[in-house]
Amino acid sequence: MIQIRVKKLTPTAALPTRGSAEAAGYDLRADLTGEIEIPPHTTQMIHTGLAMEIPKGYFGAIFARSGLASKEGLRPANCVGVVDSDYRGPFMIALHNDSGEARRVSPGERIAQLIVVPYLPVCFEEAGELDETERGEGGFGSTGKQ
Repeated sequence: MIQIRVKKLTPTAALPTRGSAEAAGYDLRADLTGEIEIPPHTTQMIHTGLAMEIPKGYFGAIFARSGLASKEGLRPANCVGVVDSDYRGPFMIALHNDSGEARRVSPGERIAQLIVVPYLPVCFEEAGELDETERGEGGFGSTGKQ
């Protein structure tokens, strides 16, 4: 098990938690002094009150919570956030309201989920030609038609 150091930036911040023993995501909670309203089709920055030390070779992926997105229309504005391992600032969620109604976020509410993911460092090499494949240059939707 990988250990991640977490710094609480406020006394009311809550450490990430999992909803079940096999859950891939760790819930991040809103660290607010009071309820806030997000008008329809707008984005609000929501603080979690946390800073973390993601290990080198990993990144923190911030995803929507499925229930919040499907029932309330609230999701991270960038759909998937990426927190690099060298970032030490506060974790904030740009929460977007996709619905046609104002939505409220309460202190301590679970607003997003964090999944820690390994990545491979790569080196890009310019090439005049690329190897041929069966698919070739077939783009969007090209593999679904026979």
